[in-house]
Amino acid sequence: MENQDEASRGGRAGRWALVAALAGCLVLGGTLMVVPVQRTPPRAAVPPAPGAQALTAVSAGVPAALPDLAVLVGDRERHLRKNPRDAESWAVLGAAYVEQGRRTAQSAYYPKADRALRTSLKIERSAAALGGMAALANARRDFRAARTWGEAAVKADAKRWATYPLLIDAYSGLGDWKAVGRSLERLQELRGGAAVMARAGAVYRDRGWREDAMAQLSDAAAGARAPAERAAYLERVGQLAWERGDREVALRNFREAVRIDPDQRAAQAGQGRALAALGRTSEALSAYRMALTNQPSPQYALELGELYESLGLRQAARAQYDLLRARVRSAAAGGVDEELVLGVFEADHGEPASAVRRLRAEWRRQPGIAVADALGWALHRAGQDEEALRYAVRATDKVHGGGVRSALYAYHRGMIERELERYGPARRHLQEALRINPYFSPLQVRTARTALAALGAEPDVTDVPASVTRQPCRSARCG
Repeated sequence: MENQDEASRGGRAGRWALVAALAGCLVLGGTLMVVPVQRTPPRAAVPPAPGAQALTAVSAGVPAALPDLAVLVGDRERHLRKNPRDAESWAVLGAAYVEQGRRTAQSAYYPKADRALRTSLKIERSAAALGGMAALANARRDFRAARTWGEAAVKADAKRWATYPLLIDAYSGLGDWKAVGRSLERLQELRGGAAVMARAGAVYRDRGWREDAMAQLSDAAAGARAPAERAAYLERVGQLAWERGDREVALRNFREAVRIDPDQRAAQAGQGRALAALGRTSEALSAYRMALTNQPSPQYALELGELYESLGLRQAARAQYDLLRARVRSAAAGGVDEELVLGVFEADHGEPASAVRRLRAEWRRQPGIAVADALGWALHRAGQDEEALRYAVRATDKVHGGGVRSALYAYHRGMIERELERYGPARRHLQEALRINPYFSPLQVRTARTALAALGAEPDVTDVPASVTRQPCRSARCG
């Protein structure tokens, strides 16, 4: 009986202990609900290391910052000295060399890229290394080789999205517009984001769809993650604005691109164009000189030389033309084809017959729209206007892919038609050139105006609004 009483007391004690414990939990819970929880403040996001940023960019085929590229190259070179059979690292190193060459216009990087990429291919025939060879060929303006390498990369891995922008560049250089369209569609199926929008914008620009191109590039710039990538897309936005005569809009975008990435020399040269058109000549000259100091592109030397010539500074112009020739020779030593810019220069400032020979050969290698326009103009300057018109029509005929709204192309066609006494079409195309961009060249705008006056027409270009000659918008973004 006593044992039963003890058990009963023990059971009651246990139940009371459980009740007490539950009550304590409730009190504690209430206390926790009243007292604010002391949380550790979140750590600020740590940006990736420069080499990692460049690796991400190079692997995706998007613009990378020069300092980051230098870190990546140094890291891969050290790694490969210890691990020479690492095919992936050889492919990354080759792609980084290509980007360095493209960003600096220093063709000496391209043989190094070629060796690294071929070493990678000997170890393993990967889509990344094949794509790197396509990028190298595009940088050298060897579009046939770029097409071959790019198509091989697709066969190795059809879902590798970074290959398709390389094929778009190659097909564009060869004037194969159907293949450009197919590649863009496949790219958009595989991937979205800033890089794809930027590529679509470039294709739309070539088709003459200005509003679509501007919408895509503007969204690409807004969505870009890395500063160098965003700066590159802003430069393209500025170039689109420049091509339609929007000097102030172009200048704002070029300046913002340089602010974000001081090594964005294409935007620096773009500032030179816009500032010259605004009559701010001293600033324009300074911008061009800065661009050429760090990226001695033959195209920039030609533009600066023509600006000097328009100012009557012939000796300074000749110095830039000499630099152009030297840069073309240097580029050739690195396997880069600069015959197009040299042919354009020779047609206007050198020997037109030499320009025709060079550009005929270029046309056989890569019959793109830019080459068609340049060859047509060179033939005109050499006195062969009937043949010249065939190429000028091709460059401006949408059926053959010449849909780009180019003031220069329209001007060339109009001047050729004028020489052939086709005065109606000549008047129409010269007026179109000045409507598209009344500032397209510091030298040739004057000639266009004079020719129109001789044809009995006044160019209606006193004030060109931002929306001049825009095409209907085809994208949802334009709304």
